[in-house]
Amino acid sequence: MHRRFFLTAVACLALAGVAQAALPDAQPQPRYTVSAEQLQQAVAQRFPKRYPVAGLLDLALQAPRLRLLPEQNRVSAEMAVEATGPALGRSQTGTFDVDFALRYEASDRTLRAYRLRFKHLQFAGLQPAASELLNAYGPALAEQSLQEVVLHQLRPQDLALADGMGLQPGSITVTDKGLVIGFVVKPL
Repeated sequence: MHRRFFLTAVACLALAGVAQAALPDAQPQPRYTVSAEQLQQAVAQRFPKRYPVAGLLDLALQAPRLRLLPEQNRVSAEMAVEATGPALGRSQTGTFDVDFALRYEASDRTLRAYRLRFKHLQFAGLQPAASELLNAYGPALAEQSLQEVVLHQLRPQDLALADGMGLQPGSITVTDKGLVIGFVVKPL
């Protein structure tokens, strides 16, 4: 009787070990890391950008300074902006702040900004009416300047191991040092 109980217990433990090994979370998955420096270099290549606003003014955005926000799993971008045009009278310099989440685009293997949140468009010494006018265009400017901007492109060799295992990029986690891309099983 004790022998039968012992064999049953060993078989149950062995089956539990096999079941745990079959769970996707139980096995270490490959990861790919993108450093903060790589992100900064990639986004800097897409700036400066100019945006005319209905014949009233022109906005010129310089390359953003990225800051990682691991506690929110987001990235913030602060850009120097210069505004010129008849609505202002003279050139104004200020700052433009947004933050965003990241997503993977499989068609071209890129990490892109999305779910933008406009923070502010600020100019020191600007009259309140002109400041209100500029901030009214802030969300649209955020969409035009950073929505879907490519922050990094994975090379085929970066994905070779995961691809051979039937995996594709899934989660993107913002850390203090950069991004960690997790992989998920490719759909059939």
